[in-house]
Amino acid sequence: MPLISVLTPVHAERAEFLAAAGESLAGQRLPAGWELEWLVQEDGPRSAVADVAERFSFVRYQANGETLGVNIARNVALSRAGGSLVHVLDSDDLLLPGALRTAVEAFDAHPRIHWVTGQAHDLLPDETRLSFASPLEPGMIEPGVLTQLILDSGRPAAPCAGLTARTETVRAFGGWVATPRGGDLALVVALAETTPGFLPSEVTWLYRRHPGQITGQAGWTRLQDESMALIRQRIAALRRLGVRVGAA
Repeated sequence: MPLISVLTPVHAERAEFLAAAGESLAGQRLPAGWELEWLVQEDGPRSAVADVAERFSFVRYQANGETLGVNIARNVALSRAGGSLVHVLDSDDLLLPGALRTAVEAFDAHPRIHWVTGQAHDLLPDETRLSFASPLEPGMIEPGVLTQLILDSGRPAAPCAGLTARTETVRAFGGWVATPRGGDLALVVALAETTPGFLPSEVTWLYRRHPGQITGQAGWTRLQDESMALIRQRIAALRRLGVRVGAA
């Protein structure tokens, strides 16, 4: 039976948000025959997060036992993934009911693609939603299109948190990257430079805005320039080498 693995790194302070993320997974309407597993990877020792995660029958919880960072936690979860597809769900975000179905159906309809990104709304602290324009038009995204947009804009213009990708392709690129910032973007640019992807027209997930989010903390911009330099270097190296990944 086909399986999609949802990867969620989490730390102890996110138990309340994690419960809501789990409920959003419980409400998913998957295509016929598909199942999901939720790989919750706690970045630190076991905490009350485990009790929250284990309320859900489809969860596979594990604690790192030490704090290693979000990208390493994602990679440890990736090592446990049994699905042919992996989906990224951050612990403080939510999936809308058709999110995983939309991604799976995109892979079925477009066998060439290796990744699907999602359109999102911001979820504000008062539970209202704020829409924002996608930098891409919905539909097929050929190799190099998204990466050129990032190079031209000089900023991370990819909605990395809504990523669904072929598990084998993510593993082939080493998963999430150990950049100081933007390890998720570094993976996305490798996928987007070398393989075709797809952007559905539907809004499929909610990006929660809250005072405790990592990207809003003082010091987040520290080492941002160095991280973007590494990402630009990765794109340039892939182009010089002419790397392309064949259809799955």
